[in-house]
Amino acid sequence: MTAGRLRNPVLPGFHPDPSIVRVGADYFLATSTFEWFPGVPVHRSTDLVHWEPTGHILDRTDLLDLRGVADSAGVWAPSLSYHDGRFWLVYSIVRTIGHPYKDVDNYLITAPSIEGPWSEPVFLNSSGFDPSFFHDEDGRSWLLNIQWDPREGHPSFAGILLQEYDAAKRALIGQPRTILRHEELIEGPNVYRRDGWYHLMLAEGGTGWNHGILMARSRELAGPYELDPRGSLLTTRDAPDWPLQKAGHGELVETPEGEWYLAHLAARPVRTPDGPRCVLGRETCLQRVEWTDDGWLRLAGGGRLPSLEVPAPTGVEPGPVVAPTGRDDFDSASVDCRWSTLRTPAGPDWLTLAERPGHLRLRGRQSLHSRYDQSLVAQRLTSVHCEATTVVDFRPGHFSQLAGLICWYDTSTHYYLRLTHAEGKGRVLGVALTDNGVYRELGDSELDVDDWPLVYLRARFDGAELRFSASPDGADWRPVGQILDASKLSDDYGDRLRFTGAFVGVCVQDLNGTRVPADFDWFELRDLDR
Repeated sequence: MTAGRLRNPVLPGFHPDPSIVRVGADYFLATSTFEWFPGVPVHRSTDLVHWEPTGHILDRTDLLDLRGVADSAGVWAPSLSYHDGRFWLVYSIVRTIGHPYKDVDNYLITAPSIEGPWSEPVFLNSSGFDPSFFHDEDGRSWLLNIQWDPREGHPSFAGILLQEYDAAKRALIGQPRTILRHEELIEGPNVYRRDGWYHLMLAEGGTGWNHGILMARSRELAGPYELDPRGSLLTTRDAPDWPLQKAGHGELVETPEGEWYLAHLAARPVRTPDGPRCVLGRETCLQRVEWTDDGWLRLAGGGRLPSLEVPAPTGVEPGPVVAPTGRDDFDSASVDCRWSTLRTPAGPDWLTLAERPGHLRLRGRQSLHSRYDQSLVAQRLTSVHCEATTVVDFRPGHFSQLAGLICWYDTSTHYYLRLTHAEGKGRVLGVALTDNGVYRELGDSELDVDDWPLVYLRARFDGAELRFSASPDGADWRPVGQILDASKLSDDYGDRLRFTGAFVGVCVQDLNGTRVPADFDWFELRDLDR
């Protein structure tokens, strides 16, 4: 059977830090979610080309408590493995970011199936992030993660730690050992055993434009490790015009036919006068890789740059094509897995599909700057040429009550087309925004909509431009406000650490605490023809 082609990114939009594992004929990809709930989405494939979402692993509050975590903190770099007939997931919850400290806890959960049920979490350590498990041929299991060092005058990324895990005791045993230090920033460790070598895959250079993947190897698991003399396996740091930028942080998988693939992150920049910005965040890509005669790993096409198109595995029937589902009519009994909430799960106290059948009812809670109890649900942008549309039935009686369409990066940067109440006017529509922590209301954007029975809302993304519009009937559309800079919804804008991607969705606030409801009849996110 002739291999087809896969096109990168295989998971477009915010899907960073991919972890890949094969069990039988099925491949599974898990990715980071940071402050979004539920945590760690999983996609399944039989051919590495067509990927279907299977839900989220961290869907219970005993597995994931994110209340109060900083923007771009939360779940970092989960890692999937399969051992002794069970799936293992190890993940970090980061609660403090920036310098000098990283308050981080690492946990392990297991399940007989990717769908669960997942065990109660086992606390492992707090020494650093990017944990992974290596299961050796002798049956022993080992945890790897980076050592974080907050001291002045010391490298923050202080080396790769290795420590044994005892499954019977549900605990780490022995003492952690530092198996590799490097003058370059290294993180994201994963170990693979092949032909008598332990191969250590590392993310290097940070997760921005300098990102890459570096290999090292040793005859002993605990080292000493020698670095690949050729340097980076994968990087775009020297190719600023390459379509896939920030390439790095990867894991390997072997097909039944003995072919090897590398899952890694990359980003597709939007070019702006202020430089490139990656509105979609870091996305998941796949590359074909090969082992050389002298035992080092190389990209199958040569060089170090990631390819947009890659040969699919041979000897595999093509998997089913997953049709895009751009519209949600809110007719289901539960919220679709495309939707995510901020830090807390969707609960019946603020989100319901049952109180008004065929509608998503959200009850207003805290402001868009809150890290605790927001009533916001959103979907990842997967294209910078797209359009999001919804219709809302909302009857605010006070300026503290707001509802509408949100274009979101984090609490410090977002654009909000919101319906509210103004004294002497009734219902008004306008644009509010927060730009790198600074709140503004665009006075020239206000529309009087008190006599509109329903309010249709639309956000149109076109590269670095964002346009809002509104309609009383879904046919007569009127622009609202000025053209906005969509590229600010990216990792590359602002003065703080940012690791996620742009979302679009709906939300409600009631700053007086009366939990006024807003009913959304449907929501559609569709790509635009170019």
